[in-house]
Amino acid sequence: MAEQVGKIEKPFAGRFREAKKLYLVPLVFLNEAAPEEYKERCHRYWQQVVDQLSNLETKIGKVSHVYHESISLSGEEGLKFVEKLNPNSYQIAKSKCVNGAIFEAIEENDLLQEVMDWERCLLLGFVTEKVASKISEFYTEASRKRDEFMAKRLDETLQGNEAGLLFIREGYKLQFPGDIEVFSVFPPALDEIHRWLRDRARKEQEKTKD
Repeated sequence: MAEQVGKIEKPFAGRFREAKKLYLVPLVFLNEAAPEEYKERCHRYWQQVVDQLSNLETKIGKVSHVYHESISLSGEEGLKFVEKLNPNSYQIAKSKCVNGAIFEAIEENDLLQEVMDWERCLLLGFVTEKVASKISEFYTEASRKRDEFMAKRLDETLQGNEAGLLFIREGYKLQFPGDIEVFSVFPPALDEIHRWLRDRARKEQEKTKD
């Protein structure tokens, strides 16, 4: 089970320093066309992520490896794709790499593309129940293989008492290697974003009823 940043007490920091560590940051995406109130929450979220990561690094270990969901290239090539995908996570990833961390590919491209293809098929919905069930099976199996590959990459690249940083969407099903201590970065602004999205969805639903 992942530890939350605020729950790391000083007496335990020494123990964590000697273990493999992984800091998990939930991905939040920002469209420039989004309402200002959503943008404000997103900007606050990413600033809080920076603060919490700094706290983690001070207490239990500096980030030495950076991973990002949906990226199958390492080094500068991988970072360029992150910049296109999510400028906010890119800024953090880049800063860690400037300070000595290595950007690691965590995805296998063919598996990633397969999962995305099956997901698109499911979202289209223009199929019979039997076909939808089969597509769901293919999607589930491809997702399982993808998660296994990601876990293997973490196991292969994170060594000794090193700390890794992983940007990943909420709701992930990835099972982490047993020797890695996982810490969830969960800033207060993430709850604000969730509430804003729920309220917006509720208001849109009420509009359709009128």
